[in-house]
Amino acid sequence: MSSDYGFKIMVSGDYACFTRPELKVERVSYDVPTPGALEGLIKCVYWKPAIRYIIDEIVVFNPINFINIRRNEVKDKVNLSAVKSAMNGKGGEPEIYTKESINQRGGMVLRDVLYGVGFHFELTGLRSDHEDEGEAKHFNILRRRLENGQCFRQPVLGCREFSVREIYPVEEFPYEKIHESLKGDRDLGFMLYRMEFEDKGRPLNGDWDEPKFSDSARPSFYRPHMVDGVIDVAKYREELRC
Repeated sequence: MSSDYGFKIMVSGDYACFTRPELKVERVSYDVPTPGALEGLIKCVYWKPAIRYIIDEIVVFNPINFINIRRNEVKDKVNLSAVKSAMNGKGGEPEIYTKESINQRGGMVLRDVLYGVGFHFELTGLRSDHEDEGEAKHFNILRRRLENGQCFRQPVLGCREFSVREIYPVEEFPYEKIHESLKGDRDLGFMLYRMEFEDKGRPLNGDWDEPKFSDSARPSFYRPHMVDGVIDVAKYREELRC
């Protein structure tokens, strides 16, 4: 781990799916993770409005292997207003009957994945729990949580069904363990970088105690190359396109 509030972590899983947005009917994964998906993974370990994560490097260690599966997905969401009504004792039915909401979909997903993720965080200037919160405090909390294997929500690899098997920090990536099949320069084409939400992390109603955030977001894309299993995200981030 570097001294400028950066981290290097290793992440593994049995399956992963970083869905291509242009293929809507069936889920098809990109060959490699998107930076946005990895930001979400790290947020499952530690997140505050006062910080944002920025992915700098992605290392792919295992061969890129796909498997076709079929899953029963629930196509509806629990109504938030019904949940709040039930909590306040005003009635409401915060439930979904899965037999009525099942939608079977196929998917081409990755299997047996192992990634190295280099990232850092920056202060957002948004709400902090304490006025004296600085980069060093957030850095130490995240470091301890990674070392102890702690998280407040199960980290996943793209989809909620594909849980992370193991996540831990390292001082340096073991580049010598990158599989031979990943050697060379591979143009990955245009990939989704992340979804940029219009509220930029700020509640629309200005109330942090009962915040209302926007669901509106626009995608940003980049065109990275994977060289010998390594994606220099920081390099290609300069060419982001909407």
